[in-house]
Amino acid sequence: MTDSSGVERATLLGLNTASTVDAIGMLDGIYEHSPWVGAQALAVRPFRSLAQLQLAMVDVVQRSGVEAQLALIRAHPELAGKAMVDQSLTAESTHEQSKAGLTHCTPAEFALIQQLNTAYAQKFGFPFVLAVRGPRGTGLSKRTIIETLQRRLRHPVDYERAEALRNIHRIAQLRLNDKFGVQPTLGNACWDGLEALAKWTDAGYEGTGQLTVTYLTDAHRACAQHIAQSMREGGFDEVHIDAVGNVVGRYLSDVEGAKTLLTGSHYDTVRNGGKYDGRLGIYVPLTWVAQLAQAGKRLPYHLEVVAFSEEEGQRYKATFIGSSALVGAFQPAWLDLEDADGISLKAAMQHAGLDPAAIATLRRDPAQYLGYVEVHIEQGPVLYERNLPLGVVTSINGSARFAGAMQGLASHAGTTPMGQRHDAAVAVAELLLFIEKRAAQDGDSVGTVGVLEVPNGSLNVVPGQCLFTIDLRAPNDAQRDALVADVLAELARIAAARGVTYTLEETMRAAAAPSAAPWQAAWARAVSQLGLPVHAMPSGAGHDAMMLHTAMPQAMLFVRGENGGISHNPLESTTSDDMQLAIEAFDALLREVANSSFTAA
Repeated sequence: MTDSSGVERATLLGLNTASTVDAIGMLDGIYEHSPWVGAQALAVRPFRSLAQLQLAMVDVVQRSGVEAQLALIRAHPELAGKAMVDQSLTAESTHEQSKAGLTHCTPAEFALIQQLNTAYAQKFGFPFVLAVRGPRGTGLSKRTIIETLQRRLRHPVDYERAEALRNIHRIAQLRLNDKFGVQPTLGNACWDGLEALAKWTDAGYEGTGQLTVTYLTDAHRACAQHIAQSMREGGFDEVHIDAVGNVVGRYLSDVEGAKTLLTGSHYDTVRNGGKYDGRLGIYVPLTWVAQLAQAGKRLPYHLEVVAFSEEEGQRYKATFIGSSALVGAFQPAWLDLEDADGISLKAAMQHAGLDPAAIATLRRDPAQYLGYVEVHIEQGPVLYERNLPLGVVTSINGSARFAGAMQGLASHAGTTPMGQRHDAAVAVAELLLFIEKRAAQDGDSVGTVGVLEVPNGSLNVVPGQCLFTIDLRAPNDAQRDALVADVLAELARIAAARGVTYTLEETMRAAAAPSAAPWQAAWARAVSQLGLPVHAMPSGAGHDAMMLHTAMPQAMLFVRGENGGISHNPLESTTSDDMQLAIEAFDALLREVANSSFTAA
């Protein structure tokens, strides 16, 4: 195949039907000086998609053993290193380093990178490898490259070997795109939309590089207006901002009496958060509708996309304000809540031009809806470590939270024998270790002691008091309740054995939200159609889907996060290629729902 510029491009059909020798040649240069990767991957031909081919090569590397992996890493040149200076880089590496501006470093930048490269090689025994074209494919800044090198120097050796391989796989993915003339056009559009939305941040965070958008601030309302305008420009038939600040867009069916499929996520953020938590679930359907509208196509059902105004509970001590209104769970008492400046929720709504009296009218009639689906960045390391772009959510974990205070006896650290102490902090530490061990027995259960504080603690005083929290989560309520019962029983045993007392307050208990079986299966089929393995997984974090679950069937799709899957953090990231796959899976799901044989219940 020849593209518009006259460059000959490979095709999957050509690769699938070529001789082994010719096929190996077609994959030359994808993995730096390592044709064995492509050669072994060809054993599982034919490939249905470029993503399937790429994951086949990932699998080859993962199964190759440590020595082969180290050889692969060492086949890569240092960034801005000797090979660049003497112009012995491969064409692919030259292109990539040029995209990131590494071929035009200042003397100071070059010297710093060389110093960091040397330190890295001395610590790990292999060169620093980074996909310098970045998550959008257009190139990272030199500052980002240097900061990443500095950050990764702190990793343990085994972790960093895996990190180098993940970057090599990303490099290979971008090279495959180039060789096959494929670009994630919709993924790029989604990426660009999220970048545009991220330009607004709350007062006091401007110019800091920190993204903070809390409920009904000026930045929050600017985001709502931007999303609404993006919906209008994207071809939505109806767009409005409702009484709690949700941005609602409807793409209407031409079928009389059609029901509605609901999707979306939230656009508020935590303080100093990331660009993709929640917002990805808005821009995936927004991007998809734009291309559908451009083609003049309609669905046999209405599609309603809701950018929920609040999910994080950052400004007011209430969460899911946006989605709770849609299921009739908005609590009128929330209107009296005050933020740190003494501004009530009701006053903030009125200042934003919203009508609190109209909140009750936002409740949706479940009989008019097929269900709710949500695309969300994973916010964890599972997909990242498995080198998988998408995951199908089985359930949103049920949770229980507690705030406790352990009371012991403060005494002199030097004069109190170990066997005669009543150490409140040690008692909590013993509980913490039990929670770690007990939660691990369930596989998908998790337990966390996030606060461990000795008030007015002193170096030479046995702690007389220790404040602590407990956060327990599991994929279903029975599993969560069993975990809670065991932890509370162990807490009582520890206190009795150590001669201490405690108080414990349950601060929250949320039911699990299992995915509706037909919708979970539909997501699985959508992922499989892309040639990807289906990885089913629970969600440990809460989502707007938990609220919608109380009114209609729901199911979620996770998208891999970069940088270890970190979230609620400026390093939160994903690639436009993974966004593209999420949009294609969304498309496959919606096309299946359009089929008269699909049963939503």
